[in-house]
Amino acid sequence: MVTAAVVMPAMSVPALLLTEVTTHGSLRYLVLWAWAFAVLLPLIYLVLRISVSQQVRTDRLVASLNRELTAALEEADLQAANQAGQVHRREFERRLANALDMAGGESEVIDVVQRSLHSTLPESPVELLLADNSHAHLIRMAHSSPDGSAPCCGVDSPDHCPAARRAQIQQFVDSDDLDACPKLRERPGGGMSGLCVPVSIMGRTVGVIHATGQAGKTFGDDSLQDLGNLAKLAGARIGLLRVMAETQLQATTDNLTGLLNRRAFEQRLSAQRGGSSSLVVAMADLDHFKALNDTYGHETGDRALRLFSQVLTESVRAQDLVCRHGGEEFVVALVACPLPKAREILDTVRARLDVAVTVAGLPRFTVSFGVVDVAVGEDLPVAIGRADAALSEAKRAGRNRVFVHGTGRGEDTVEKVGGSLGEDPQTTVDANR
Repeated sequence: MVTAAVVMPAMSVPALLLTEVTTHGSLRYLVLWAWAFAVLLPLIYLVLRISVSQQVRTDRLVASLNRELTAALEEADLQAANQAGQVHRREFERRLANALDMAGGESEVIDVVQRSLHSTLPESPVELLLADNSHAHLIRMAHSSPDGSAPCCGVDSPDHCPAARRAQIQQFVDSDDLDACPKLRERPGGGMSGLCVPVSIMGRTVGVIHATGQAGKTFGDDSLQDLGNLAKLAGARIGLLRVMAETQLQATTDNLTGLLNRRAFEQRLSAQRGGSSSLVVAMADLDHFKALNDTYGHETGDRALRLFSQVLTESVRAQDLVCRHGGEEFVVALVACPLPKAREILDTVRARLDVAVTVAGLPRFTVSFGVVDVAVGEDLPVAIGRADAALSEAKRAGRNRVFVHGTGRGEDTVEKVGGSLGEDPQTTVDANR
């Protein structure tokens, strides 16, 4: 514009000169205008060309800035959405970890998992499958679905599940695809998509979270991460509970027989007895056990101890307590049990042991019992001492029998209530127990 303001007046001089040369009279003004237009036309064209070019560049710059601004806004929205998703996942993980930490047992953990499955995939059938104690079979422990039906995965073992074998998340878009999981095919609902998240306990895959959807549906990253966190935290909590249970079991039981040890026996009996005045304590000892060990070896002796422990546990009632007192000696506490009933139970143990030894193919061995009726307020160690004295009487009387150490008229007496199998016709054995 500045150039045009300077050049245009200057270009009028040639127009005047050309007019003076070519025209005279009244037409010279018209000719002057024509020559001025002709002289200025290239300049006008050049100015317009420069203006249009600058406008095009400006439009392009504005369009580029608009695209960059749009991309920046889209990136900001995406980052905001990702950040919101991360906040949601962190909040879900925090609440899930808090709920699992408050769960006092596996059943409560399973309840937390079921509620979490519903909140994570409210519109899809989803289930939790965990292996049993043998790790050979998968059992449905929890499930959630809009219509109340489980996905019903047909896998029966962790070894047959691709996700469990590979120990990584598996997602299948369509059950008819060539590389889809075989367990997704031929289900009543027809073609479908599937998602499998492995559950590991202490580094070993023992289960899977399985979800299904319509064919072609893919599960979002948020759902994948939430289910992954659920599988990780639930597996860790179940593993911790199992370790704690195993540690507690080892601390309260005998390693060889699985029976209660002395300390656990005394604690449970004290809690279970309460104010009950009816308690019978029996001390048991395997007859000639040292000779059995020396003749057939310690492995046979251990088998004999385990067999007797099994027979004894199966013969007493659910509320009774059995303890390995040490070596081949055992203590039985029959809570709220009359003395005649206790005699019947212990004689049944002797009868069942004789049959079990024959079936197991072990060298024949027998057991002797010393029994006491515990007085109200009597300390357990005192009662066990009296039962041990009765057991000594049973040994001296020929073994393989039940002796009761009772109280009568202020004096301790020893009464024989059982003999060797087949020797005492007064011994009553209930073969149906």
